[in-house]
Amino acid sequence: MRLYLRPTAFVDTPVGFDGQVHRLAGGMSFHSAYEVVTVDRSARTSTRLVPVSEIETVVAGDDRATTMLARLRSPRASLVLGERTVRLDQPQVMGILNMTPDSFSDGGQHGDDADGAASAGVAMAAAGAAIVDVGGESTRPGAPIVWEGDEIARTQPVIERLARAGVAVSIDTRKAAVMTAALSAGATLINDVSALCHDVQALSLMTQNTCPIVIMHSPDAAKSLHEGGVYRDPLIETYDWLEARVAALEDAGIARSRLIVDPGIGFGKGVAENLTLLNGLALFHGLGCPLLLGASRKRFIGALAGEAPVQQRLGGSVAVALKAAEQGAQIVRVHDVAETVQALKIWRGLRDQGLSG
Repeated sequence: MRLYLRPTAFVDTPVGFDGQVHRLAGGMSFHSAYEVVTVDRSARTSTRLVPVSEIETVVAGDDRATTMLARLRSPRASLVLGERTVRLDQPQVMGILNMTPDSFSDGGQHGDDADGAASAGVAMAAAGAAIVDVGGESTRPGAPIVWEGDEIARTQPVIERLARAGVAVSIDTRKAAVMTAALSAGATLINDVSALCHDVQALSLMTQNTCPIVIMHSPDAAKSLHEGGVYRDPLIETYDWLEARVAALEDAGIARSRLIVDPGIGFGKGVAENLTLLNGLALFHGLGCPLLLGASRKRFIGALAGEAPVQQRLGGSVAVALKAAEQGAQIVRVHDVAETVQALKIWRGLRDQGLSG
């Protein structure tokens, strides 16, 4: 049997509640209970709510659960991205800058205009994005795989311009050659939706570098990303997959402190599975890694909003970002930077007022 600890019963402030609340992952969210889930042979056998004052007794003697509890409570170190430092004691925004003709939301927006794309990325940073994520291959369902030379040609000139402007840049790719070109151009973070499973050279490359890496869950990470998504318990199964992947990367020589985990909203998951992951998002802090959520403008938002088209999903995207912030997510990856930053500033103001007592 295995225990899983999901922080829940969030409170507005810890002030006046000594011993009754825990701080989640060193951030600005505080909670008063844990949902303790017991799993036996991949099936939940029990679920109960345990006040934080009693959780130490519940996990006593269980090394895995004790480690999970310690990771849930430990702060996440800041990301050092070249000359920039991104603090993770508060939610940060990663802006999406697609250099693709066929991305589901903004494909073809910049074409081959590297200067225009870089200006858009600088504007994201000026609006409050801590990181700008540049991608040259769509990962929407059914999108073709792009030749690495084309992907480099789309992204490298933009990354060079952004890096010169002092912007912290990540590269959204699953190919080692593209990672190499991006790092040479000034990128300081790798965002790999295949969790270093797609390209056999990517793992070797990352063991020779020191940059942070986002690893995302998908049911078929090495190939299609979207196929094979059949779940009995999507929250537990996604957690287990990421737990195993983090351990495998550690064994390969990549420190856990370099890894950022992403549950992969929309990748091989339907509306119900996506909502289950969002409701249970705080569980993933038990991995001891910063948590990134990328749900901006995705299909499940449209499905819940009367089939709203992609360009009319701003409200839903902001709502999801706030849900992620409440559950301690350190990074939200979004298209609408200014609006999300403003929403998070209000959320932060509420937290600051609560901390002031």
